[in-house]
Amino acid sequence: MKALLIVVAAVAFLSPAAHAAPSSIDDYLADVMHDTGLPGLSVVVTQGDRVVHAAGYGEDSEGAPVTADTPMRIASVSKSFTAMAVMTLVEDGRIALDEPVADQLPGFVMADPRFADITVRHLLNQTSGFSDTTIDVTALETATSPADYTAKLSDGSLAADPGTHYEYCNVNYDLAARVVEVASGRTFDDYLKQHVFGPLGMSRSTVSRDDIRPADGYNSVFGAWLSRPELPGFHSGGGGVVTTAADMGKWLISQNGNGAQLVSPEGLRAMHTSSTVDEYAMGWIPDRGPDGVEQLVHPGNLFTYSAVQAIVPSTGHGFAVLVNSASLHDPTYDILNGLIALSQGRDPAPADGGRQTFELVLGLIALAAIGLGVLGVRRSARWARRRAGAPAWRVALRFVPLLVPGALSAAYPDLISILVNGRTVTWAQLTYFALPLTITVVVAALAGLAVATARLLRLRATVHTG
Repeated sequence: MKALLIVVAAVAFLSPAAHAAPSSIDDYLADVMHDTGLPGLSVVVTQGDRVVHAAGYGEDSEGAPVTADTPMRIASVSKSFTAMAVMTLVEDGRIALDEPVADQLPGFVMADPRFADITVRHLLNQTSGFSDTTIDVTALETATSPADYTAKLSDGSLAADPGTHYEYCNVNYDLAARVVEVASGRTFDDYLKQHVFGPLGMSRSTVSRDDIRPADGYNSVFGAWLSRPELPGFHSGGGGVVTTAADMGKWLISQNGNGAQLVSPEGLRAMHTSSTVDEYAMGWIPDRGPDGVEQLVHPGNLFTYSAVQAIVPSTGHGFAVLVNSASLHDPTYDILNGLIALSQGRDPAPADGGRQTFELVLGLIALAAIGLGVLGVRRSARWARRRAGAPAWRVALRFVPLLVPGALSAAYPDLISILVNGRTVTWAQLTYFALPLTITVVVAALAGLAVATARLLRLRATVHTG
């Protein structure tokens, strides 16, 4: 009973307190920072051709205050910029949207002959047939450039006929970045700077690793934030953009058809329109918010940074939420929905997400596994004496529950892969944002294995001495 009271008290302590309805965006975000415990957050809200709010909260891992000009990794939000780069070249006549990629990209070959039917539109709509299940994504992560990345696709195959099936796969947009390079004769980074970032005045945006560098981000480990460098990997058209909240404001204004325009209204509309196969458009996802209002969104998650952007065409609003952390629960969508609610005169829902409570529960499970493991090892001799002379099959059944956590641990990456629709998941990745769950799974496996080993050794000793 005492232990239960301690758990209840801890959960109550970590749960956010109720707040009065915020009267401003700043008040709301102050509540968010208090409730979520996020280390750093930057936000921009736009309407029409103006920035309504752009600010930063908290600190980066180097102790500097986060501002609207703090560089942040935006992960897959980058896809909308890649789509824009492609569309500028489509309207310039240098990329054919509905012609095969292979005809426009020398060096692009695959073992699967269906690759010849993949069009540029298929890449942007993620209907090419590319899948983490049929391509060695781990090998692609070692690529040093879009050209090298393209060459590494030669042994891959497709999961479906091009144009018939939607599957989210970064290969689509990383390959699209290479199409941009070949069509423009410039590096992907240079093209974005000169034809996307530059015209919009996004002077603090890049995809170059040697250019503007954000500070290390954070992972949450049983409620505490741990600063860590981003996991190495190839980040280009699918997730390589580094930008700021202030720069994102200029992007969102343009995406709503205001301010500087990079493509025609027809081109912008094409990027915002779902494919005939799925709702996914071109770097944007048409959606309906909690209020039922149509909006376009796209999230982004790396291993130490998270982000989300949205535009609401009917009101001309734009929103971007950037955080320098990654955890089992991504709060950016909750914060986004809160900002949208404020823009519509509604009270935002709390944005706590339960990170602290969930990780507390995982921590308690890990501690319980350790305690039971120690107890099981200490009592293994008594356990063995009680079962001496019992049928072997009955004794063997007693070991099954102890070995189940180990089996789950061995299959852990594959199980998580199933939960994320077949996307490749490695042990290295699971030691980042999923670290509390990973620790709990491994601790439970080791505890079960320790008890099983101790009981087996004691049982053998009992049999021999008997």
